[in-house]
Amino acid sequence: MSAAPFGAAPGVAVEEELDCRGLPCPAPVLALAKAARARGDRAAGTVLAVVAEDPAARIDVPAWCRMRRHDYLGADTAADGVARHVVRLGDAV
Repeated sequence: MSAAPFGAAPGVAVEEELDCRGLPCPAPVLALAKAARARGDRAAGTVLAVVAEDPAARIDVPAWCRMRRHDYLGADTAADGVARHVVRLGDAV
């Protein structure tokens, strides 16, 4: 499976940034799933960003989005150069 491309959608306002620096796989995806569940029926349309050094997050976050019917908006870098994956939550949480 190929890695997700960098270049998040410009101008997308991120509601919450999940700091997963230093956490190994699958912790970044688990943190994303927990944040999505915490929003319950208010989740749809919420934009979250996962900041993770784990190289597997580049594959795992988009795959999780496909499985859960969320929109993977892309990836860019946080201020410190760590990968930041941007997700818009759909109805299925």
